[in-house]
Amino acid sequence: MNEAAVPILMYHAVSTAPNDATRDLSVAPEAFAEQMALIGDLGFTPVNTADLAASWRDGRPLPARPVLITFDDGYEGVHRHALPALTKHGFAASLFVTTGWLKGPYDNGGGLDTMLDWDQVRELAAGGVEIGGHSHTHPQLDDLDEDRLRFELRRCRRIVADELGTRPASFAYPYGYSSRRVRVAVRETGFAQALAVGNVLARRGQGPYALRRVTVRRSTGVEEFERLIEGRAIGRNFARDRALTKGFAMVRRARQVRKAIRSRV
Repeated sequence: MNEAAVPILMYHAVSTAPNDATRDLSVAPEAFAEQMALIGDLGFTPVNTADLAASWRDGRPLPARPVLITFDDGYEGVHRHALPALTKHGFAASLFVTTGWLKGPYDNGGGLDTMLDWDQVRELAAGGVEIGGHSHTHPQLDDLDEDRLRFELRRCRRIVADELGTRPASFAYPYGYSSRRVRVAVRETGFAQALAVGNVLARRGQGPYALRRVTVRRSTGVEEFERLIEGRAIGRNFARDRALTKGFAMVRRARQVRKAIRSRV
């Protein structure tokens, strides 16, 4: 059972009126509530990222039909709209915060929409939501030099620890991209596991620092959502995403090669 594929759902904003920057990757509160009800009706049991990784690392048993509910960035609607639905069903979840985007003393103004403040993050944690890291300013980590990469990771982890009193164990890569160098840095910073995207189900063989997630969008209807968590027709649903990802990955690799060549000249 511990080696079975597990759906890890990736959410961003939960909002009635998202702005243009977050609309496509947002979900309406009513849709989110319906999706949570369906998870319960189908007999899935939500677990958080740390528990899944610990199970696959140490052989701890997982509940029947595990699923992960994850949120990136730290939008205010996660507290306003998602938390009540999670609480209603008694569901675990994981929130990965971009610490420089949240309201408060570390805010650099980069947030894409209305963001959480730290009191709300603490309330989410008290409500059973695991709080993980998502970098400090949300850059493409594999494009950064070593000093900047380490700053992004350490700054994020330190702020979460200072604000919550507990060091975050889990990390999610901004934009879903990583490289071996980034994964090593994440591990050496102290994170025990990390999530990518990939739009396939997560499996133990992916390794604790490259667990894959599937994207939930505003356009995801209830029938498509059921197929996602059941692991049916995922390849067809995300064929265009994978083509774009492969193309962008080639561009990124070429850019990094050119940068490496310039640095040796």
